[in-house]
Amino acid sequence: MPLDLVPALDRLDLVAPPVAAALRGWSRAGDVLVAPIDPGLADTAAFCAAYDVGLDVSANCVVVAAKRGGEVRHAACMVLATTRADVNGVVRRHLEARKASFAAMDDAVRLTGMEYGGITPIGLPADWPVLVDAAVVAAGRVIVGSGIRGSKLELPGEALAELPLGEVLELSSPTG
Repeated sequence: MPLDLVPALDRLDLVAPPVAAALRGWSRAGDVLVAPIDPGLADTAAFCAAYDVGLDVSANCVVVAAKRGGEVRHAACMVLATTRADVNGVVRRHLEARKASFAAMDDAVRLTGMEYGGITPIGLPADWPVLVDAAVVAAGRVIVGSGIRGSKLELPGEALAELPLGEVLELSSPTG
């Protein structure tokens, strides 16, 4: 099935409320497209197979909980589906944490106001760093979540680094 991509600003009904709010005020919003998808196919492997999208242009948003001295801070890591984030190495050191791990699903959903399986870096809490793997930037246009399971966004990978607290790092290693 092909994606029916349209300008996201024309279809804010297809994104989560925090994503819509962020898009309204973001200088790169005009570069963002959205397409409705079957919510049952939102998970990366199923989505890519059903919609003929390469894993090398599908970017996942991983919510990380970083702990140090009883304090927990959260961050988002953007990595291609062909890689995995080095949470215990690069990400932990960058966030100056003693321990870093994937955030619990309930926490990620509650803190972002987005659906699990659709979390995206656009519209995250303002104090969350957005760590974008250099491979995402190099990939050109990428497909990411929209905050809900019923759609996906397409945008230039480099635009993710222009989000508030966005930063490009070498933070992944190949899967497999």
